[in-house]
Amino acid sequence: MTTTIGKATLPSSLPRPPDELARLEKTWRTPTGLRFLTSVNNTNIGLLYIGTALLFFLLAGILGLMMRTQLAVPDNTLLAAGSYNQIFTMHGTVMMFLFAIPIVEALAVYLLPNMLGARDLPFPRLSAYAYWAYAIGGLAFFCTLFFGLAPDGGWFMYPPLTGKQYSPGLNADFWLLGIGFIEISAIAGAIELIVGILFTRAPGMTLSRMPVYAWAMLVVAVMIVFAFPAIIAGTALLEMERAFDWPFFIGERGGDPILWQHLFWFFGHPEVYIIFLPAAGMVSTMIPTIAGTALVGRKAIIVALVVVCFFSFALWAHHMFTAGLGVMTMSFVSAASMAVAVPTAIQVFAWIATLWRGKITMTAPALFLAGFMFIFVLGGLTGVMVALLPFDWQAHDTYFIVAHLHYVLVGGMVFPVFAALYYWLPLIKGQRLSERVAKWAFWLMFGGFNIAFFPMHVTGLLGMPRRVYTYPAGMGWDGLNMASTIGAFMLALGVVVFLVDTVRTLRRPGQPVGNPWNASTLEWLPSEDYATRSIPEVRSADPLWDQPGLAEQVEAGQHYLPGTVSGGRETIATSPVAGKPTYLLILPGDSWLPFIAAAGTAGFFLLLTVKMNVTAWICGIAAIVATVIWLWGSDRKPSMTEARVSDTLVLPVGARGTASHSWWATIIMLVVDATIFASFVFAYIHISMRLEVCPPPSASLPALRWPLIAGALLLAGSGLMLWAGRSLGKRRLPWLALAATGCVLASFLVDLHGYQLAGLAPRTMAWSATIAALLSYQGLHVIVLALAGPYLAARAWSGRLSPASRATLDNTALIWHYTTLQGIALALAVHGVPLLME
Repeated sequence: MTTTIGKATLPSSLPRPPDELARLEKTWRTPTGLRFLTSVNNTNIGLLYIGTALLFFLLAGILGLMMRTQLAVPDNTLLAAGSYNQIFTMHGTVMMFLFAIPIVEALAVYLLPNMLGARDLPFPRLSAYAYWAYAIGGLAFFCTLFFGLAPDGGWFMYPPLTGKQYSPGLNADFWLLGIGFIEISAIAGAIELIVGILFTRAPGMTLSRMPVYAWAMLVVAVMIVFAFPAIIAGTALLEMERAFDWPFFIGERGGDPILWQHLFWFFGHPEVYIIFLPAAGMVSTMIPTIAGTALVGRKAIIVALVVVCFFSFALWAHHMFTAGLGVMTMSFVSAASMAVAVPTAIQVFAWIATLWRGKITMTAPALFLAGFMFIFVLGGLTGVMVALLPFDWQAHDTYFIVAHLHYVLVGGMVFPVFAALYYWLPLIKGQRLSERVAKWAFWLMFGGFNIAFFPMHVTGLLGMPRRVYTYPAGMGWDGLNMASTIGAFMLALGVVVFLVDTVRTLRRPGQPVGNPWNASTLEWLPSEDYATRSIPEVRSADPLWDQPGLAEQVEAGQHYLPGTVSGGRETIATSPVAGKPTYLLILPGDSWLPFIAAAGTAGFFLLLTVKMNVTAWICGIAAIVATVIWLWGSDRKPSMTEARVSDTLVLPVGARGTASHSWWATIIMLVVDATIFASFVFAYIHISMRLEVCPPPSASLPALRWPLIAGALLLAGSGLMLWAGRSLGKRRLPWLALAATGCVLASFLVDLHGYQLAGLAPRTMAWSATIAALLSYQGLHVIVLALAGPYLAARAWSGRLSPASRATLDNTALIWHYTTLQGIALALAVHGVPLLME
């Protein structure tokens, strides 16, 4: 008998081989003992990610309680000023960089593959690397508190207070280097998510059928690609100022502290929405389940997510209204700050309409979502208030802003995350948290939060400045601060209640997960280490509601890829828009290499900070060797060219060029690269515009012949790489790669010689320093290509490059051509800006 879905035959309706499931289980089995560190499965990495992010949430919360205890009464001496500054800085830094952003990516790594109907994300080892770099580096960074080396310049690290003159120790360096590679980890996760969402959805899952949470994470990952490079560039400039005395932010030598604020808040304000939008996506997923009805205004919500993304990049100067910007700039940002409330309101009204249309059961997730909407809406209202210039001039740098920030971030992100933990925790062992205990946790957290932070609005309006470690009596702030402290401890007690119940629940024996909430999305299909037994064919936006019997069919292996075709880990790659199967994607298995590379990366940056240079370079070399070995085995010629993934569908194994997921990952990485470069160019333009004459009288630019020669050499190198791409399988390929390497090295040496002849003096003035920063960034790319060229030649000589395994060649060529374009853009910017300013 033929099994059907409506009028369509199931993809794999024939009887399954008896050993098929056993081979699938063996291929995806999670390693035990110490070898668990080698696991790259998204389920294991996601759970580690979530647990580590929650640990940092607890640690940052403890620091927050120490701050509130210090501020409970006037003239308190519990904490000295220096200690308070370190605790204050670490509280904000850990909450923003080590909890808020990582928990967003952690939940996505855990949930998205199953929600999309994939076996795993397309680069599982990259996910593992991103997690271990974050965990090892983050824990080491937090431990600086115990050695008096924690940063003390605030989580925003404004110069000149964080420059060498006012912060001569290593405290600021730990922030700059530590946060830098944590942001790189977040970008690696974003690339993984973009490619995974676009290329590894279940067959039939078009973009219009994709879960709203996946849409939210796609938008957020794109925002990370464009927002995070600015903070990477900013931290690099400040660290170069501290290490080499290049005065980017020192006003007396032509620098400008406002430059840091531009770079920091170009990242910082989109970050608020990078934190909120995933929470909004989770809310849009949970509310239909709670209401038992389809999401109202689904398309409008998706459009609103995209519009919020667009507006978020116009808001960075929202934090700089008192910094002396022009009236036109401030008016534009003020208008954008108010306009962003419109798409946000669309989502809130759609959620309310969904609840109104359905039948609500006040479960634990519903309670936390109700608390989220109440708190976040209040935070949004105060956000509109501080978007108004006259009000912001009065409230800026007072506790009113502290209250607004926490209402937006805690209300807009922490409460949805707790709702999500209650909602999705049964996926781990099939056990739900106690509903009775959840009510205690919720009311303690909801009441404690409002008692803690609502009085801060009044405290701020009464004039209490933020970022102070004590205050005198008789200012009218005493009772309000005591109330805030009591509320903070109530909030903490609610979190403790939740944690105790979570530990108690996870200690119970596992049971079948089922679908306890009667949800409509695919993550509630039966799953093991290999995700679902077969990859489902999706026919609607709510497949578990609209396709009866789907869970049983998938578990019986009646859909796509019910076993392992190649004997390895696999998933199906689909087209980005229509979700049509395009090729079989073979995934790498468990390995020590991501762990070693991540530990080496973290060790290099952290040990370099404390001047343990030899040990740091050992760690750095270990990271490079592990990465090279990792890459060396990644682009293998597949053992087969075609694979049968269902009774009627045969797909090619792997893909080349623009059809390949790795090609698009390289493109996204280069977009990040270009945005970092654009941030350095912005710094050069910003500093140049502060000059009365550009170039300044004491400086000059190289003669035009030097950039022309350098550009010609870069173009020659790219030409050789194009020739190499057409010489696959021929003996000349490795020699072409080595010749291209020589061209790019010669180009940089010519550039450097030209600037030396021009007398470039980066320690003398900021203008020269910005040019030196641009040159340094180009030099970093030259070093990468100097390693990539011989690596490519070695792969060609070893026979590892072929028409069926040419990803290394294609992706290296992309990086090569980008470096050529960047070198030409550098010359045009450096020589063109002074001409435009004449």
